Amino acid sequence: MLENELDDDELIRKISSKDLIAFQQLVERHKVFIYNTCYNLIGNDQQAEETAQDVFLQVYKSAGSFLHKSKVSTWIYRIAVNRSLNIIRHNKRSRWIKSLTGMETEASGGEDPDKQLEKKEMIELLKAAVDSLPEKQRVAFILNKYENLAPKEIGEILGISTNSVEVRIHRAKINLQKKLVSLLKNKPEKL
Repeated sequence: MLENELDDDELIRKISSKDLIAFQQLVERHKVFIYNTCYNLIGNDQQAEETAQDVFLQVYKSAGSFLHKSKVSTWIYRIAVNRSLNIIRHNKRSRWIKSLTGMETEASGGEDPDKQLEKKEMIELLKAAVDSLPEKQRVAFILNKYENLAPKEIGEILGISTNSVEVRIHRAKINLQKKLVSLLKNKPEKL
């Protein structure tokens, strides 16, 4: 941190006094992770961008009510997760898992077209399996596996115990395994 750079707690105190420079610094510090969190939960670039903006607007409006009992970043991420979940509920569909596997679906220079198609099918099966998880398991799973957050951090964001987070992640893995096995069994064989 630079000598004249303030920590998050100091920025929130200044923001509660409507200091726009402090607000701009806080946004710059957290905008990438907040956008990524929203995008990974919602799966739509435009909605993620709008949701991230809403998150920071809420931070600006609510800075005076922040109690400093948790880290500022935890508080902001909790707002981001809650806003994203509201969008998911409103849309009744989510494509937030788009890049979960890290597999490329686009053609790569000389890769066999059959292998490309097979990869794409596997990604679609994984999306279907993750999409069908109960919401609480889905959220804990994506925050842990995609955002690389520890169960303790996820618990703080969601307002639940670390043990509850670990149980949700464990159940998500079990359910994913069952769903993938079922989907693969029912997958039609190629002619």
